[in-house]
Amino acid sequence: MEVGFLGLGIMGKAMSLNLLRHGFKVTVWNRSPSKCDELVEYGASTAESPAAVVKKCKYTFAMLSNPVAALSVVFDKDGVLEQISDGKGYIDMSTVDADTSSKISEAISSKGGYFLEAPVSGSKKPAEDGQLVILAAGEKTLYDEVIPAFDVLGKKSFFLGQVGNGAKMKLVVNMIMGSMMNAFSEGLVLAERSGLEPGNLLDVLELGAIANPMFKLKGPSMIQSNYSPAFPLKHQQKDMRLALALADEHAVSMPVAAAANEAFKKARSVGLGDLDFSAVHEIFKVQEPPS
Repeated sequence: MEVGFLGLGIMGKAMSLNLLRHGFKVTVWNRSPSKCDELVEYGASTAESPAAVVKKCKYTFAMLSNPVAALSVVFDKDGVLEQISDGKGYIDMSTVDADTSSKISEAISSKGGYFLEAPVSGSKKPAEDGQLVILAAGEKTLYDEVIPAFDVLGKKSFFLGQVGNGAKMKLVVNMIMGSMMNAFSEGLVLAERSGLEPGNLLDVLELGAIANPMFKLKGPSMIQSNYSPAFPLKHQQKDMRLALALADEHAVSMPVAAAANEAFKKARSVGLGDLDFSAVHEIFKVQEPPS
């Protein structure tokens, strides 16, 4: 299968490499062309614009940083919309809001193309290992056609119905994750300040009812103040903001998520946005202990 891939950030690069390793022919594009170089070493072709990728490939995937980038790649000059046509499929795996997905879907459909939103649950390591959870919605025919690619990229794919449902599911998942990370950070700081060994806290959590892969993976590096970005904090805060907007739309009160969003905003304001989202831990650590 020959596919296109737009966006080679932390996630897009890992996903493109997986496709190449599994025998897919992949044509890549990135706003910063230098990020294509490593993919070329593994056999990828490059194209000078999103439009050129779509012209060449029947199926084009995108993994972009935010709604603005997702819309830009489709609607700007030399964008996807200039070459999408009958029989071509566009699969946007970015985390965006439902309205953004709907705008893209309508534009693609108006040109005769097929659209699928397919945001993923998982960060750098699952992307590298092909263990993402794919949350797809939109054109079922296109979903069925690209299952071979999804099987390489993820451990499980869900088809959730109409466009917007994939985006909503991803925002709910990331809202829960961001809220959990804040509670976990508070717990680590409280354990240390009260004279406990944070490593022992990790061991206790691992054996209890709230054991989960995120605590196990992130905890040791957080204790060491190591925040190498698997999922940048600025993107987590963006997802919290979008989730809160979804809650506003449906009159759902989310005080825990709102407080978590404020913590991520504070972390961004002090320069932690490009670090891993677990770096929110730092803003709890800097509080002055009582004398």
